[in-house]
Order: sequence, then C-alpha cells, then structure tokens
Amino acid sequence: MRRIAVTVTAVSVAFSLSGCAALGFVGRSQAKDLAEVNVASPELAEGKPLPREYSCRGDQGSPPLRWSSQPLSEAKSIAIVVDSHTSSIPAVHWVLFNIPATTTELGPNASAEPPEGTGQAKVTSGKVGYEPPCEPGASYRFTVYTLNGKVDPAKSAELSEVLKEIADMTIARGRLTVVTTG
Repeated sequence: MRRIAVTVTAVSVAFSLSGCAALGFVGRSQAKDLAEVNVASPELAEGKPLPREYSCRGDQGSPPLRWSSQPLSEAKSIAIVVDSHTSSIPAVHWVLFNIPATTTELGPNASAEPPEGTGQAKVTSGKVGYEPPCEPGASYRFTVYTLNGKVDPAKSAELSEVLKEIADMTIARGRLTVVTTG
C-alpha cells in the first residue's frame, strides 16, 4: 500500500448535491493508507469518449468493468460509484454496493441484472440503477472501491448516507475516467 491523500469524492459530491456544502465537507482531504485498484473495461478507455451506447443516447445500460488489486484479507465487498467530474452540475449516475469481494468484473448492463446480494442506491436523478451520462464535454468517473465491510443502508437512506458508508469502509480504490462528446 502507498500513502496517498484521498479526497472522499463520493461523499463530497453527495454533500454538495444535498446542500451540505455549507457544512464544510466539500473539498476536505483525509490521508488514508489505501491499496490501489486497477480498473479497466473492454468498452472504455481512460480519457477517451464514452461509447454512445452507454450514454443517454444509447440503450446498452452500464458498461462492462474489470478490476484487480493485491489480495486484501480484510476485503468484504466491492462498491462501484459513477459520478460526473467536470460537469457544471455534479451528479452521481450509479451506485452498486455489496458486490462479493471475490468478484473482479461485471458484464454489460449489470445495473439491470446486478450480482446476487448487491444493492443499488437512488442516484441524483432519483432513479435506482444506472443513469446514463449525457452532458456534452463532461468527465465521468467509474470508481471501484474495495470495502472492509458491507453497506447496510436503511430502506429510506439518502444517497449521501450510502456514499458515506462506502467512504468509511474503503480500503482500496481505483478509477477509470471517460468523457462525453457533443
């Protein structure tokens, strides 16, 4: 593991979306020892355009993802968060949690048929599942988190609560960032 400064991105986005930015949570960094997760996709490439079929102009749902990291004995589950990074309106587009820790990939449209035992949170739009990115010229981060526990949100949990649980249990993280075109 290497020492890195971690901005708890998911929580920052959630707090800014829920109006909690005034509380001072946004932009704070917290130093943590995190292992690195390598994130890849047969359909996505770092810094390249999101294929149309995985955007709001397509009908494929969530893209396939693969990840790997060093074995972590404390790993209990995996979570995936897709959020906008540079758009004018920050948004979370997908939250999938409690993926078995032994899982290393998801096929296309996993949001429609998620692995058994997983959960999906309501995203910024209020939808449960994958909300395809749409804003031209924005960056979208597909972040994979290795957690030392399982997320256990209440049925009525707000997005910010789910993201905070993920952030609190994160022991490894990696991401793949893509852009949308006009």
